Amino acid sequence: MKSYVALLNELHEDGLADLDAIERHWIREVRRCPAGTPFRLSRNPNQSLRSVLSSLFEQAFRRRRSAEERAHAGALLQHLVGAELACTLRPEVVRHHPYATADTGTGRAGDFVIGDTAFHVTAAPSEAVIERCRDNLETALRPVLITFEKRTPTAFALAENAGIEARIDIFDIERFLALNILERGRFRSEGRQAALDDLVDEYNRIVEENETDRSLRIHCSAR
Repeated sequence: MKSYVALLNELHEDGLADLDAIERHWIREVRRCPAGTPFRLSRNPNQSLRSVLSSLFEQAFRRRRSAEERAHAGALLQHLVGAELACTLRPEVVRHHPYATADTGTGRAGDFVIGDTAFHVTAAPSEAVIERCRDNLETALRPVLITFEKRTPTAFALAENAGIEARIDIFDIERFLALNILERGRFRSEGRQAALDDLVDEYNRIVEENETDRSLRIHCSAR
């Protein structure tokens, strides 16, 4: 630190230091710190699965300071859905893609296509997503839209405006994951914990293979 301060003073004396720009740089770096650590999921057996999952998603929302950090919420959402589909079906059945790869322009009917069902996973439902759901319906695919619980009213309103509210299934991610974990765990305590561990392990594997940002990983405590 002393060496760095001495360097700044030398640059300032030579008229080469823009201290305001340097300050802004370090403020940005400090804000990146929370995003540089993995998400944390606490396996508290006294909490409902929805509560455990909600606390995980709240971490993503607290990171939403920059565009890069806002993408963390979407990536977390997409890869958790992909991980749950892989755990429920078979890993080889589900194709995963980096979060930055959008559906449009890739020829994909959705983030995941299983059988005749196209899954659209989004942290912020928009008219564009609803239009892709309409396109699915025109090609005999059943669209399923998954988003955060607080975003579902927006998704329902957009679907109603488009006149397809009776032809599209909209789920919040907390309910989607919790119900699947309960079912995979055979509605038993030890089964639920094992199913949750499997989900986290599969999610981390997907992140390792498809993302360069390792802060998207989930660290599961009390394992």
